[in-house]
Amino acid sequence: MNEVINLFSTADTGTVSASVKLLLLLTVLSLAPSILILMTCFTRIVIVLGFVRTALSTQQMPPTQVLIGLSLFITFFVMAPVFSEVNEEALQPLFKDEIKLEEAYSLAAEPMKEFMAKHTRQADLQLFLDYTKAAAPASVEEIPLTTLVPAFAISELKTAFQIGFMIFIPFLVIDMIVASVLMSMGMMMLPPTMISLPFKILLFVMVDGWHLVIKSLLQSL
Repeated sequence: MNEVINLFSTADTGTVSASVKLLLLLTVLSLAPSILILMTCFTRIVIVLGFVRTALSTQQMPPTQVLIGLSLFITFFVMAPVFSEVNEEALQPLFKDEIKLEEAYSLAAEPMKEFMAKHTRQADLQLFLDYTKAAAPASVEEIPLTTLVPAFAISELKTAFQIGFMIFIPFLVIDMIVASVLMSMGMMMLPPTMISLPFKILLFVMVDGWHLVIKSLLQSL
């Protein structure tokens, strides 16, 4: 009655293979949110779109769900070549039992490392290398993921904040102009944001702001 179930205690190789695939799938699903946020361009995109909403002073418009959904689909669009390479080089051979799990992990990490290394600043990478007292890697493949992922993440944060700063400038100018006009008219009790909001939206619509923001994001990736 107290029988212990062991997925791997069988001579049937097909059962073992299916068990490994199930274990791999569960592992990937549990790590998927972290992989999506810290190993792709999702962080940069969602932060920049958040800056756009804050600069417009439109409170919850667009809603957070819309911004996250748009960020997800743009991320999938940008990362499609990388994901396709991971699938062809690692997942499909693993599912066909052509390679082992350890080799599949190494093959899947290579495209991700190339993408992250391309957008990681040398200073950020060196920060974590110095902390671990590791020697400078001769190639991207030699950089451990434990070092590359946090370096890539803070590089993405800096890039997103730089883009956000540039987005804020024209809207800040509108706020300053409206505040100066209201002060000169003696309407100091009237919130400037209430008057500047329609002008911000009008400017953003006239210059096709969403197109320009997404275009800038795609060109930076």
